[in-house]
Amino acid sequence: MTEQTHDGNHHWPMLRSLRGWRLSALPADLTAGLTLAAIAIPEQMATAKLGGFTPETGFFAFLAGSLGFALFGANRFLSCGADSTITPIFAGGLALLAASGTPEYGSLAAALALLVGVMLVLAGGFRLGGIANLLSVPVTVGFLAGISVHIIVSQLPSVLGLPSPSGPTLARIAALAGELGKTNIYTLIIGFGVLTVTVCERISARIPGALIALVAATLFVMAAHLEARGVPVIGAISGDLPMPSMPLIGPEQWVKLVPLAFLIAVVVMMQTAATTRSFPSEPDRPADVDRDFLGAGAGSLLAGLFATFPVNASPPRTGIVVETGGRSQVAGLSAAVVVLLLVLFGARLLAHVPDAALGGVLLFVALRIIRVTQIVQVYHASKGEFLLIVATAAAIVVLPIEQGVALGIALSLLHGIWSTTRAHLITFERVPDTTIWWPAHPHIRGEELSEIAVVGFQAPLSFLNAATFRADLQHLLQRRQPRLLVLEASAMVEIDFTAAQALREVIRQCNADGIVFAVARLESLRAQAAFERFGLYDVLPRDRVFHSVDRALQKLTGPS
Repeated sequence: MTEQTHDGNHHWPMLRSLRGWRLSALPADLTAGLTLAAIAIPEQMATAKLGGFTPETGFFAFLAGSLGFALFGANRFLSCGADSTITPIFAGGLALLAASGTPEYGSLAAALALLVGVMLVLAGGFRLGGIANLLSVPVTVGFLAGISVHIIVSQLPSVLGLPSPSGPTLARIAALAGELGKTNIYTLIIGFGVLTVTVCERISARIPGALIALVAATLFVMAAHLEARGVPVIGAISGDLPMPSMPLIGPEQWVKLVPLAFLIAVVVMMQTAATTRSFPSEPDRPADVDRDFLGAGAGSLLAGLFATFPVNASPPRTGIVVETGGRSQVAGLSAAVVVLLLVLFGARLLAHVPDAALGGVLLFVALRIIRVTQIVQVYHASKGEFLLIVATAAAIVVLPIEQGVALGIALSLLHGIWSTTRAHLITFERVPDTTIWWPAHPHIRGEELSEIAVVGFQAPLSFLNAATFRADLQHLLQRRQPRLLVLEASAMVEIDFTAAQALREVIRQCNADGIVFAVARLESLRAQAAFERFGLYDVLPRDRVFHSVDRALQKLTGPS
């Protein structure tokens, strides 16, 4: 179901990501860690703000994610912490249960983190990495585009210096449009100034554009006394570390959180799998996705115990570790130490950071996650899948966000089902002067043999397409009336009960009509097991199953 772990992994129940680490790698890891911290500090503050939490809560999420993944994950580079992809989803779901910023809201977020962590640990322990494939590429692209719109709409009030409107996303956009004349010019300059400087990170991962912009914006606010001119700042930050504890919520609230936790867990699995495959520890070995689920799950469990919110793998931050020469999770732990020191000894330095600056950082994040290139590629390659992008993005924008994500997952599954149901029977022809049988194609010259039909079905044979398979075969038999029918089964990797019954009926019909039925290239082990399990050999003699079409013809008709 998922990538296999390589030999010897069972000897490393913890700290797998540090296997083979040498002291000589410390300078490179420290350098990468410092760069990662410079990128993560403003990003984690901004993401916490996006979810309705205090800035230090984002720091604690980063600490939990970094430590949990370093202890139990496998990937050497992956950065785990507060993430702008999942934050709007769970913030929207939690807002239905408690007011943002209240103690109950924080307790629910911590409980959600624990549930997500448990689900991820179970997924990793039971090797359910295939769940990460629930979202197809078009649905993922549409999902990220919709999330981007949510982030932009949520942060524009801070950047424009306007009150944040409530209600559905489209209503909030309309409300903001009607208030544009009241924009605070100072917050506008700060927000878009930070956005402009943060783009430097696109030029080089070694340039901490967000941190530079945040420092510059803070100095600007302090020097120009802009707080007196209506520029809000984040205010005092507590330098106290939370003590581990269980969130105090009732049993019924735990139950209400389960559907939301499942949605978050699926998105985290999808993004964790994509990150670890994009930045593998060892390019010549398969990624251990399941083990990385354990790492991400451990991060969320720690986050829940320390009163913060679910964490996720970050592709951009992971890319920074790779690009700056990081060798292991020591880079992520070094960044976590820097963040911890900032919380303990530098919290007062953050009191004058303007909200508009964090909004500018989040605008950059929102624009970064829109995959424009992929949208263009899908549009040119498949108009139908482009509509899937549009539908997913629209659902997430128009509907409550957690419902939109659920609909996106449903669209992805329906798209997969629809693709399977489109399969039809195809005719094979022999390539002249060879023993090769190939699907008939208008641009490839082939030849048919009289009274012989060679057909194939290029999809798993299941209840979704069994009726089509049977109808196509019956139509072929009526149209051609062959003496020998060979089913080329190399693409039939799976056969379920419904499909087996349809195949049994076709074989029986052939036997009754005096048509010799044979199977060639039944290569899939699962399909072979299905033949045994569903009793297909009761109607098809075992000596009618061949390794090739040519061998079947030689055996059943003589040299052709």
